[in-house]
Amino acid sequence: MVVLENGEMGGAGSGLLKEEEQQRIMACDERHRMHLNEQAFTIAERLLRQAAALGGTVHETGGVWVLDCGVQSPGSDAAGLGLTRAALAGAGEVRLLAPGSPQSAWPECPWPCVHVASHEPVAACLAAQYAGWRIASEGFFAMASGPMRAAIGREELFDTIGLRERPDVAVGILETAALPPEAVCQDLAAAAGVNPDRLILLVARTASRAGTLQVVARSLESALHKLHAVGFDLARIRGGSGVAPLPPVAANDLAAIGCTNDAILYGGSVTLEVVGDDPSLAAIGPLGVSTNSPSFGESFLHIFDAAGRDFYRVDPALFAPAQLDLINLDTGTRHRFGGLRPDLVASSFATAEIRA
Repeated sequence: MVVLENGEMGGAGSGLLKEEEQQRIMACDERHRMHLNEQAFTIAERLLRQAAALGGTVHETGGVWVLDCGVQSPGSDAAGLGLTRAALAGAGEVRLLAPGSPQSAWPECPWPCVHVASHEPVAACLAAQYAGWRIASEGFFAMASGPMRAAIGREELFDTIGLRERPDVAVGILETAALPPEAVCQDLAAAAGVNPDRLILLVARTASRAGTLQVVARSLESALHKLHAVGFDLARIRGGSGVAPLPPVAANDLAAIGCTNDAILYGGSVTLEVVGDDPSLAAIGPLGVSTNSPSFGESFLHIFDAAGRDFYRVDPALFAPAQLDLINLDTGTRHRFGGLRPDLVASSFATAEIRA
């Protein structure tokens, strides 16, 4: 039996929603109704057809289509970009920037950078991309993300943002070191309310080209989730983008977890376009960056080890980008919070291949 564990790190309690918030949720639900999984399915079907060129392998497991983007197959950066587009449910775009690009995380950044942007970031990042829960089943473990979460709809997060849906198709992303067994595939299809052959799972381990890229592509998602956790009104957000440096593929998954998280915590820069008053932005901004955590400045691997290698025991204030810009479209004011630490990124990336 598959256990789906809610994993809303640092999330706010749902409580009773105010009338105006309920109205915003209803409007958002109507705008995106029955689209996230359908859009992602179109992207994922294309990836299945291109599997060989992407360095992936297609499996049919329990009737579910599984695309190995980096577990037993080598995968590629292109597979990682495609996987991320599906994770965003087609409501966002992702690009891989060359070292030194003007849009890199900082001038003269020596690594490639992953750039993500969306005009519908709440739908793209929170309803779809966010890794909201983990799967545990008889020795199989995975962090689950993608728009199938909106179809399953068990997370309290959806009580706030709405966007639950009942689609005929579903797409999920699994960050895992093993291909999902038949029971997991079938249980996920049942939980999403779709026939097994209408579910596509895209899987990659963290220490793979695709897996590393799709984690680093979560800079924008990390900012939105953090702002939600500290009580910011997400309806004020009109669009956003994020960029973070892409580390080399690490020697193992533990090392990859360390350097991919460091990429965002110390090298991630996010810009959000918002509306409303400036004083509230000045008040909330310092809570939306990783410098708000007492653990800031330590390598994530060290922090992770101290937490017993359990993400949910890590200080939730840490899970945020290093730098956050809030641009108020109503007043034209730009607020900047936090700051980049290229030195810590360099130290993390340099040791990625020798960590045990």
